[in-house]
Amino acid sequence: MFTGIIEATGKIALLQKKQGDLAIRVQSPDLDMSDVKLGDSIATNGVCLTVVDKHTDGFSADLSNETIDLTGFAHYTLGQTVNLEKAMQPVSRLGGHLVSGHVDGIATITAITPNARATEYWLTTDENLMKYIPYKGSVCIDGISLTVNAVEGNKFKLTIVPHTSEQTTIANFKVGTQVNLEVDQIARYLERLIKGAEQPTGADISMSLLAKAGFIK
Repeated sequence: MFTGIIEATGKIALLQKKQGDLAIRVQSPDLDMSDVKLGDSIATNGVCLTVVDKHTDGFSADLSNETIDLTGFAHYTLGQTVNLEKAMQPVSRLGGHLVSGHVDGIATITAITPNARATEYWLTTDENLMKYIPYKGSVCIDGISLTVNAVEGNKFKLTIVPHTSEQTTIANFKVGTQVNLEVDQIARYLERLIKGAEQPTGADISMSLLAKAGFIK
């Protein structure tokens, strides 16, 4: 589990086809690897990867075809900069929101506009994912926990402050850049609860109950 607060950036030092899928190595002299063990998880541009080999300046991981098909790794190149976050510990501050590292799909940057010291980014994604992206809700973009500031059809807007741009790969985003998108887990579970409540199973959860509790309006 992650929070979407980026600890460091790194660069892809190896992308190697291996028996039908991919093996990668990420170099990051700024990521503290002292407490990382084999089998630990590290979010790499928001994708939860398992450490299969540990190095003083980074780690190696294997990517399944499922991961390649659903994320930006299908078009990543050697030397590409990626956002990194180690799995959180139970004592960590939850500075962002709960992030699983299980990417739901791709979003594309369609517009970039300065707004005072901040920068506004408009992104489009699959219409099926937009139902999980509410105004003032949370999304995870390339591993970064961000707040949605507007929603229009299959588009949503993010407002990025200078600190976030400086500490992540967002400064490299351009119109046309494709990014990994993970929607808020609460939205996913809530949908499942509602669907379950709609089935004739005698469940106690109903649309009216969720509305009374403030989950829907």
